[in-house]
Amino acid sequence: MRFLLIMSLIATALGIAPVRFDREKVFRVKPQDEKQANIIKELVKTNELDLWYPDATHHVTANMTVDFRVSEKESQSLQSALDQNKIQHKILIHDLQEETEKQFDVEEDIPGRHSYAKYNNWDKIVAWTEKMVNKHPEMVSRIKIGSTVEDNPLYVLKIGKDERRKAIFMDCGIHAREWISPAFCQWFVYQATKSYGKNKIMTKLLDRMNFYVLPVFNVDGYIWSWTQNRMWRKNRSVNPNSSCIGTDLNRNFDASWHSSLNNDNPCSNTYRGSSPESEKETKAVTDFIRSHLKSIKAYITFHSYSQMLLFPYGYTKKWPPNHKDLNKVAKIGTDVVSTLYETSYIYGPIASTIYPVGGSSIDWAYDLGIKYTFAFELRDKGKFGFLLPESLIKPTCKETMLAVKFIAKYILKHAC
Repeated sequence: MRFLLIMSLIATALGIAPVRFDREKVFRVKPQDEKQANIIKELVKTNELDLWYPDATHHVTANMTVDFRVSEKESQSLQSALDQNKIQHKILIHDLQEETEKQFDVEEDIPGRHSYAKYNNWDKIVAWTEKMVNKHPEMVSRIKIGSTVEDNPLYVLKIGKDERRKAIFMDCGIHAREWISPAFCQWFVYQATKSYGKNKIMTKLLDRMNFYVLPVFNVDGYIWSWTQNRMWRKNRSVNPNSSCIGTDLNRNFDASWHSSLNNDNPCSNTYRGSSPESEKETKAVTDFIRSHLKSIKAYITFHSYSQMLLFPYGYTKKWPPNHKDLNKVAKIGTDVVSTLYETSYIYGPIASTIYPVGGSSIDWAYDLGIKYTFAFELRDKGKFGFLLPESLIKPTCKETMLAVKFIAKYILKHAC
């Protein structure tokens, strides 16, 4: 209820009512053949459904699990169309508004204070970055790498003591609605600093390498997902000659950006932008990584949902030169994740594990010369989708932390 109150107060100040999702549903369908896949594509287009997985209609193929959100008004006719065409389906979420509210299932210790067990809005995260620097001045520094379209700062937290060491760059929250992702980046910084000097592995890592952590990549979109539309994905840039707002920042990198894999429709959730690195957020990140290329040996990005550990390539099914190495790291990484709560992850190259994509950050980083690049798709597998309850933040972060520590140890030992 507190979340709804905050949203309504902000909306009143802005003069815009937040989007509600009363009785909206999330369906899961599984087309058995190409004919059924084409019917689903058509239904998605004609009903303007919000695809949750995969993220664009052209990815839909036979035997693929497809999740999408449908309005109350259209849900009955859609269900009839699925029944009529004998397409297997079930309803994952019966009332999206209810689930949105139920997501906040952890009580605040002290109202208004930042908590690692809760989702934190942008203001709390900014205050937290400052707090981490003040608390650990010898280990944490805050670097402003740029600003967003709406002039919000893009902050990277550097954890480590020496500029000349190997480093890992990590980012969270490239897609606004994937809240578990920024929650993990905050958890990582907290655990890394807290366990230094106590945990053998983390102490060794921080004695020998640096971490650059961008807690929220898509700040404007993240703020919008808190104040106006919980299901918002893109950033908030204005597109010339279109009333549709936003670019998918994970399609805006210069990695097969021009290919037909990339969407050039500004109204699409996966719109690639007007040119590679056209977005201020993408440009800030790419400029920072390029300027630290000598030290950055790995790039890790965190998304949700579907429980996967992915590596290049997305824009081709050809294997990268160190495919065996990446595959080995991903396999052990997913094994490590499962040791704590038996959470099952799958792993592999993006194109063959999920679907082909152009313009992704890990392909760009890999082609730039960073030979260890990974994307985590965090919990869950669809029961909650983007609305993972707060009670699952800690277990998700704990198991992910194990995998990240393993990857970091591997980089320390093997990356040149």
